[in-house]
Amino acid sequence: MADSDLKAPEQSTKRSLGKLLGSLPDLLSRMIRGEVALAKKELVTKLKDAGVGIGLLVGAALFGFFLLAVLITAGVLGLATVVAPWLAALIVAGVLLVVTGVLALLGVKALKKGVPPVPQHAVDSVKADVAALKGQGAYAEPRS
Repeated sequence: MADSDLKAPEQSTKRSLGKLLGSLPDLLSRMIRGEVALAKKELVTKLKDAGVGIGLLVGAALFGFFLLAVLITAGVLGLATVVAPWLAALIVAGVLLVVTGVLALLGVKALKKGVPPVPQHAVDSVKADVAALKGQGAYAEPRS
């Protein structure tokens, strides 16, 4: 048996400083790829929330259009005859007004949830990584 086969297990798992420094570019590139993947995931989530908000606002605009059409019809019917048909049109307009208001409020709330589409968690993570590389992280050794 060769002398290299008789090494203690703890010596075979230790890596030299040169090997550690050699693996640094690979570790940094994996870290950067991970941060980019996190940013993409966070952006997709925020943009999806913004899309829902925009869809609800479009729905509110559509109901607002119907509201205007009904109000115009109510005005025409009210002027044409002074009977119950215009009152029915105003009741329908009131219902459409309530639906429009609810959709608009839900749309604004959903839109605020997704805007601005900044991947805040990824940005915070990158800042922490930079601080750690500079030796300013929570695990950095105190300087004398």
